[in-house]
Amino acid sequence: QVQLVESGGGSVQSGGSLRLSCAVSSDRSGWHCIAWFRQGPGKEREGVATVDGDGLTTYPDSVKGRFAISRDNAKNTLYLQMNSLKPEDTAMYYCAAQTGYYCSGSRYASSKYAYWGQGTQVTVSS
Repeated sequence: QVQLVESGGGSVQSGGSLRLSCAVSSDRSGWHCIAWFRQGPGKEREGVATVDGDGLTTYPDSVKGRFAISRDNAKNTLYLQMNSLKPEDTAMYYCAAQTGYYCSGSRYASSKYAYWGQGTQVTVSS
């Protein structure tokens, strides 16, 4: 079992920055494949960053160069640093985990992630 608790969302103006946090607790030692997803109003859920147990990260083109995922091993916490935010980044952001250490299947397929946090809202105004 993996429990995920997101925090750090809020409202920011276009061009601003936010850092989201995801506190991770698991019944086994070591990291899991973890991703950040988002779902904007009227949009499908979209993966925006992934990291596997070895720390390999991936980003889709829509956020590459603006978003960065990192983690603090001592705190069992994952972060999503979001810079140069745009109004189209407005969404509910979710932290999600796969069961395994390495990512299985498509990293951006939400169906591959068994564990989800409750989400944190990010609103970017123009």
